[in-house]
Amino acid sequence: MPHDDHGRPSTTALLQSLVDQISGLFRGEVDLLKAEMSEKAQTVGSAMGMVVAGVVVVLVALHALAAAAIFGLIAYGLHAGYAALAVGAVLALVALVLIKSGLAKVKNTSLTPERTANNVRKDAQVMKEKTHVG
Repeated sequence: MPHDDHGRPSTTALLQSLVDQISGLFRGEVDLLKAEMSEKAQTVGSAMGMVVAGVVVVLVALHALAAAAIFGLIAYGLHAGYAALAVGAVLALVALVLIKSGLAKVKNTSLTPERTANNVRKDAQVMKEKTHVG
């Protein structure tokens, strides 16, 4: 780093160092932002997977288990209409629990990159303190 006549770094060298540090800091914050957004996208994707799984389970259950359950209830003497109603209500309840669980996870997931925002605030405060001439 070039120095002035008093052995201190030159203004040009100090400015270049400042630009390099700010550039490095910005790149680091962008990298953190990318990582954090990727993590949040995975969480939302996983929760939506639960919702889709709930829908698939409902469809499979309606086709495979409903008929067997209805015939089973009829065999026990329940009227066919009531048997179908009972089986449908139970399957709808299972589907509701799965779908609500997945949607609750999506709702509770904040997409704000909190770590990046906190770091940017801290960095701005440090820059303000370091550049403050007192």
